[in-house]
Amino acid sequence: MSDTPSPIPTNAGSDLSREQQVEFEAAAFRRLVQHLRDRNDVQNIDLMNMAGFCRNCLSNWYLDAANAAGAPLTRDQSREIVYGMPYEDWKKLNQPEATDAQKAAFADNKPAHG
Repeated sequence: MSDTPSPIPTNAGSDLSREQQVEFEAAAFRRLVQHLRDRNDVQNIDLMNMAGFCRNCLSNWYLDAANAAGAPLTRDQSREIVYGMPYEDWKKLNQPEATDAQKAAFADNKPAHG
């Protein structure tokens, strides 16, 4: 995904300005990132199996937006923004080997990894 989406279209006839909408979307993103950091018991493979995206997808979307804006950001840096620490450190602390059931569900679902 290399296209950076514009603010989410509102269907509620909201009187929000574009600036307010972007501000609120950013706040929602920060809250989602914090929630994922707090829930390090939830594995990426489970997120992929259930929702079709994971922390890595989110960090890739962040990187895509940065690249589209011409900001110098690396994949490792975008992952650290989402994980709150270097990705390899997070994996060592929080990511056990996927179970056979998780791997089978992943293969069955074939989620599009964004």
